[in-house]
Amino acid sequence: MSDIKAEYLACPIRQVISRFGDKWSLLVLFMLNRSETGVLRFNEIRRLMTDCSQKMLSQTLKNLEQSNLVNRQVYAEVPPRVEYSLTETGLSLMPSIISLIEWAQEHFNEVVTESNCKL
Repeated sequence: MSDIKAEYLACPIRQVISRFGDKWSLLVLFMLNRSETGVLRFNEIRRLMTDCSQKMLSQTLKNLEQSNLVNRQVYAEVPPRVEYSLTETGLSLMPSIISLIEWAQEHFNEVVTESNCKL
């Protein structure tokens, strides 16, 4: 571990993109941004992302919260109510994610073909 170069540790692409570059994080950010109120509860997100397990969604939300992209608001109620929303940092990321989505839609057939699609 001591042979890791300082340039690698300081690289914005590696260090920042790794915080939200996986498929679940991008989808959570997109779903929160797309929400009419900008706020979703855990089960609402889970219903929108049926192919994401409860454990993975929980882990993804924790990672996004630790990266200051998602805000987690807990209300002192019985049963407890927890809501998720984008932080200002998360909101500032959305134009780039939306551009990436538009690019993916435009170039889907060029990038995802039967011969190179491994699902």
